[in-house]
Amino acid sequence: MDRGAYPHHLAITLRWKDNDVYGHVNNVEYYSFFDTVINDFLIRSGGLDIHRGDVIGLCVDSQCTFKQPLEFPGVVDAGLRCGQLGNSSVRYEVALFREDSEQPAAVGRFVHVFVGRADRRPVPVPERIRAALEGIAP
Repeated sequence: MDRGAYPHHLAITLRWKDNDVYGHVNNVEYYSFFDTVINDFLIRSGGLDIHRGDVIGLCVDSQCTFKQPLEFPGVVDAGLRCGQLGNSSVRYEVALFREDSEQPAAVGRFVHVFVGRADRRPVPVPERIRAALEGIAP
């Protein structure tokens, strides 16, 4: 899928430390980019209070398929959409794009279950977050 398949985008500047000894961004950083675009969206668009809110999202599943290398220096365009929205969970679909390509360097999924901060028991997706997620569903 190309950039247009993802309604939300976040530019993430690559850092020197992201490269590994092979000269490309290390695979563990891709998951960090997924986490960054998702949580930035939840905080800014969904009103998630990561410090004091009663509800938090826990990652219960993630997956990444690597298609082309990313390299420092550069900017990664992280595309995000809501693939599936349940009662207490959401499956995000994420794509990472190089500046010079319409095809993704990596694609993946990331599943959050929303839980109570204190008891870690599943709770319904908060309404403001649900509305934001519905806005980025295909």
